[in-house]
Amino acid sequence: MKYRSRTEIVGLVLEAANGGGVTKTKIMYKAFLSFAQLREYLTMLQENGLLEYEGGKQTYRTTEKGIRLLMVYEKMYELAPPLASTAETSILEQNKVVNTLGGRY
Repeated sequence: MKYRSRTEIVGLVLEAANGGGVTKTKIMYKAFLSFAQLREYLTMLQENGLLEYEGGKQTYRTTEKGIRLLMVYEKMYELAPPLASTAETSILEQNKVVNTLGGRY
């Protein structure tokens, strides 16, 4: 899996919990996180009022504030998608050279 920024992971967690009634396990699988990572993000998102824990049901849901952040994140992603990492760029450049030489180098 490629490197993901904290912002991207926050977006995935908020998206997973959007609509409510989502367990830790579902969020973990939808956001591709380990349990340790999940606990860190859930704590941070709850402390910032972006995610809400529903104790009786033991589920999470994205708050109104979280939904607004998610909308801003999606708009930002539309306007300026992430650039390829330096390693990916290097590999792409190497492939261009190989293709230019017809596979002979």
